[in-house]
Amino acid sequence: MNFKTYSLTLVSSLISFSVFSQNLQGLKPLIDQVLANNKAKVGIAIHNDTFTDSLIINGDYPYPMQSTYKFHLAIAILDQVDKGKLTLGQPVEISKETVSTDLYSPIKDKYPNGTTLPLSEIIRYTVAESDNVGCDIMFGLLGGTEQVQKYFEEKGYSEQSIKTTEEEQQANWDIQFQNWTKVSQANKILFDYYSNTKKLLSDSSHKFLWDTMRSTSTGKDRLKGLLPQGTVVAHKTGYSGINKTTGIIAAVNDIGVIELPNGKMFYISVYVTDSKETEPNSAKIIAEVSKAAYDYLRK
Repeated sequence: MNFKTYSLTLVSSLISFSVFSQNLQGLKPLIDQVLANNKAKVGIAIHNDTFTDSLIINGDYPYPMQSTYKFHLAIAILDQVDKGKLTLGQPVEISKETVSTDLYSPIKDKYPNGTTLPLSEIIRYTVAESDNVGCDIMFGLLGGTEQVQKYFEEKGYSEQSIKTTEEEQQANWDIQFQNWTKVSQANKILFDYYSNTKKLLSDSSHKFLWDTMRSTSTGKDRLKGLLPQGTVVAHKTGYSGINKTTGIIAAVNDIGVIELPNGKMFYISVYVTDSKETEPNSAKIIAEVSKAAYDYLRK
């Protein structure tokens, strides 16, 4: 074999290895096995660290966001912090009337007579603990859900809709479907936020949100559920509850950024809807998809 032939063979081998090692389509049979026997519609988006390769399953469906939209809300709030219109340290008064609600709220549980908290704590409660009172307070600070939707539309994100508050969507089962996203859109915002390629946030706001999402306490049985202990997962969950009439779950969701052993990240959004499974079994779907992606990409 002459040098030219050897060089071409080597280059060809390297290209083949690169394509094989990065080709997320090879993950699809493993994901298909996870989904095979589950009674639910599952939307999945998985992207590599550079967002140059992807696996999208059931990507055209508008999935109810539920509390995953608190990630989007936090970005919109922190944008206002970066512009000097809000500050993380500013006091936010929470009246007794505000916490006199049936909404899920660790703030309500800790401060049943109301309190005053810095905005940074409201964000932390809303994102890391999925607090619904904190969420609607933040929508109020921005002037309503339409301001969050407008922010993302102006940034070029068109495949999602943020229309209603937590109080509104939890008062009527059907209203939750007004807040929807396509799975690829959720991943694109995760990537643009984390990589900061579009400069969505300042460095300090980026770090604040990253630290907050890493401390998320909800959904431990979802993206994180089957991963090795200590794996870095910055994520946001969502859950609809169970329709008392039909027994169907409209949303068990988790979106996030996961670190691999080599230090690279991957982006994953899993939305489970129209589920006739139990909540634990619906969460298990997310955990198994996450584990399959983690194992495949760590090779």
